[in-house]
Amino acid sequence: QVQLVESGGGLVQPGGSLRVSCAASGSIRSVSSMAWYRQAPGNQREFVARVMNGGDTNYADAVKGRFTISMSRDNAKITVNLQMNNLKLEDTAVYYCNARRPGPESWGQGTQVTVSS
Repeated sequence: QVQLVESGGGLVQPGGSLRVSCAASGSIRSVSSMAWYRQAPGNQREFVARVMNGGDTNYADAVKGRFTISMSRDNAKITVNLQMNNLKLEDTAVYYCNARRPGPESWGQGTQVTVSS
C-alpha cells in the first residue's frame, strides 16, 4: 500500500503561480509513475500531468506550457511537485496526487487550489 499526502494548495490571483507537492511513502518500490489529477465542482476528475520513473512527462492540453511536474525519490519516499504558472480561473479545483503500480492505484486526500481575483 502507498500513502500519499498532498500539500501546498491555496488562493492565488489569475496570472499567479503556486506549487503543490505530494509525498508518497509505504510500498513505493513498485511505483512506476506519479501523476496529478484535479476535480472542479460539478465536474469529473480529470488528468493534469504524469511523470514516469525515467523522467518522461505528459500533460493535459489545458495546462501544457504553464504547469511542470517533477519527481524525486529515494528508498523511503517519493516527492512529486506540480509547479503551476500563469494560473487561470478555470484551474480552480481540488488537486489529487496519484501513484501507479501493479494493483489498485493510490490517491491522496486532495488539496484545494483556488484562482480568484
